[in-house]
Amino acid sequence: MRVFENMDVAFVQNRGKAYIVSGVLIAAAIISLATRQLETGIDFQGGMEFVIETEGNLDVTTVRNDLAGVLDAAPEVKSYGDGALLVRATTAAGDAEAVADVVVSQIKSAFPDSNARIGKSDTVSPRFAEDLKRGAIYSIIGALFVIFLYVAIRFEWRYSIGAVVALLHDIVITLGLFSLLHGWLPFSLQIDQTIIAAFLTIVGYSLNDTVVVFDRIREYANVFKTEPFEETVNRSVNRTLSRTIITSGTTLLVVVVLFIFGGEVLKGFAFALIIGIGIGTYSSIFVAAPVVVELRKRYPVRR
Repeated sequence: MRVFENMDVAFVQNRGKAYIVSGVLIAAAIISLATRQLETGIDFQGGMEFVIETEGNLDVTTVRNDLAGVLDAAPEVKSYGDGALLVRATTAAGDAEAVADVVVSQIKSAFPDSNARIGKSDTVSPRFAEDLKRGAIYSIIGALFVIFLYVAIRFEWRYSIGAVVALLHDIVITLGLFSLLHGWLPFSLQIDQTIIAAFLTIVGYSLNDTVVVFDRIREYANVFKTEPFEETVNRSVNRTLSRTIITSGTTLLVVVVLFIFGGEVLKGFAFALIIGIGIGTYSSIFVAAPVVVELRKRYPVRR
């Protein structure tokens, strides 16, 4: 099904408008990351985390105040879906089972009818959390470096820069949305290993979309040799638009189903994919290809 096969939209010619949209989104993301920062999970912060299942919804503020009196420091307490609480203590000192027993006992004491019980528990030492954080940063940087080399070998360096700029664009905006929206949405947006996996998935998806556009640009550049390169790129984007929209739409459909029915634990992961796929589709059209055009103008190909 070729829904957009005969499209003729001046994507590249109107790239200035896209630059403004991307610039505003990136600026907002950077401001949010600098002011609100990110909500990191215990994977990158260290500590103990418990999911407490209860009968009915308990008042988060009351639970936090009650637990502050029995733990070394006031814990972070949030609603975690219907009839559950997420309790996170920022220290990993002590035995996890003993701390869990104290938490459950205190909640039962304050709410006798709650039938509180441990649904899930995690413990990460601060040193191990630091190693995980470093490894996550290295994995993303390493992925971008390998992508740069791959695209440079398959195409040329101008395409490599276009691909990496588009990927950085996607990552920064998605991180900015996580920073801006955490605390406002009814589900957790903590950055943990699962979210890092989502970001790497976004990188792979966006790259695949970008490479399809680049392949068509290279093909048409050899066919329409006398045509201005800007026109060739725009023709390529329009001819791949059908594939881009249908692929992104069907992928988003699956991820939205995962977001709705996947449970509380997967909501952050699915939300990252929803945002990343949308931004990645946009960047393949309005960032990656236009960057190649700009570089080609500034550094023409020598024949």
